[in-house]
Amino acid sequence: MSTIDTLTTAERLRSLLGDRIVLPGDAAYETARLPWNRAIDQRPFAVARPESAEDVVAVVRAAAATGLRVAPQATGHGAGALADSDLSGAILVSLAAMRGATVDPETRTARVLGGSQWNDVLAQSTPHGLTALHGSAGDVGVVGYALSGGVSFLARAHGLAVNAVRAVQLVTAEGHLVRASADENPELFWAVRGGSGAFGIVVSLELDLLPYADLFAGMLLWDTTHATAVAHAWADWTRTAPESVSTSLRIMHFPPLPELPPFLSGRSVVVIDGVVLEEDDAAVGILAPLRALGPEMDTFARIPARELVGVHMDPPEPSPAASAGAMLASFGDDAVDAWLAAATSTPGLSFAEVRHVGGAASHRPDGAGAVGSLAGDHLLGGIAMVPVPEAAPAARAAVHGLVHAMDAWLAPSLALTFVDGDVSRELGFGDAAARLRELKAIYDPAGMFTAAHPVD
Repeated sequence: MSTIDTLTTAERLRSLLGDRIVLPGDAAYETARLPWNRAIDQRPFAVARPESAEDVVAVVRAAAATGLRVAPQATGHGAGALADSDLSGAILVSLAAMRGATVDPETRTARVLGGSQWNDVLAQSTPHGLTALHGSAGDVGVVGYALSGGVSFLARAHGLAVNAVRAVQLVTAEGHLVRASADENPELFWAVRGGSGAFGIVVSLELDLLPYADLFAGMLLWDTTHATAVAHAWADWTRTAPESVSTSLRIMHFPPLPELPPFLSGRSVVVIDGVVLEEDDAAVGILAPLRALGPEMDTFARIPARELVGVHMDPPEPSPAASAGAMLASFGDDAVDAWLAAATSTPGLSFAEVRHVGGAASHRPDGAGAVGSLAGDHLLGGIAMVPVPEAAPAARAAVHGLVHAMDAWLAPSLALTFVDGDVSRELGFGDAAARLRELKAIYDPAGMFTAAHPVD
């Protein structure tokens, strides 16, 4: 786009959207364009900040009138997945101002606005003794997480979060506000459950809640000198763990920072954390083989369901990082040894995780959308912090090095919420990929929507 064209387009956008649009050069632009993951330097043509569904309609129509694309974003936790896209000709639609949830305790459902975080849902569901299939951090966006699959710590018992979605309200490429459910626009409803932002901007969704007021959850922690024994014991234990149990195994390397608690600062530790959906006595029995390994810290106990978002110790503030993920077909002794070697010796790797999934997460329910299950019983993830921009290439090399170390055990599947750019989404969409492309051509023939997980 030439300088004259750029100025003309910017002026027209301003005339159409007024103060709902932020352009380069505006005082608010440098803040408005930032995602939660500060390692991603996204520089869109403009940033729209709608406050209502009607505002989103106006933004999409303005984009069509000016020949721009649109890229929806709520929190920007998964901004790395959007980083492969050229945003110089796109309006980044920040839904951060569209937050809120209402709960119907009788039907055990919630209606959630498009920019809402899981903390917003939990604040309303907790007084009714209800919770949701949320992620491991409360400040993650509900829409992007749920419509991209969503692997909760309750997934082995209750499946992926995407299967809890009952309806969505979204703005289409034609600038229409429509509702999609099993009974209304069913093909669009199928596509958006997995295709997410590729088919429109979701301004609200309705999802099922779960009747848990409290949970038996927590973590076990050892120094990494015990990593070999702990990792092999956990891998053996997961082979017979009931579907009521969802846990993860992590090796975590922490720099010596004063803001970290003393038990983490400057240390490398091995952690097992998660949930046991059983009564206390049964949960204690299930955890006994792991507790017999003598952790230096053991926080497993019955806790209010809302506190589950703190168990995984995800960073509470925006952080710069690179990440990568994959599904494992198996996690036997050889795989455990390969993971241990990579997790403890890959330069620059901050956290290496293997999460036990399978169970209900591996079963596709009737009426599921494009994504409804995961192939593989273990999910691999790696994170490398990016303290300065110059460290980004090394961080990406570290997380991909962890994945490549496990090449011999990879499953033909991906958990889309663990994908952080530069990887084909075909494995995440599986058999649905071809149909998603067909529906993309129908619902968005001009390719207006730039999604974190593109289907075309």
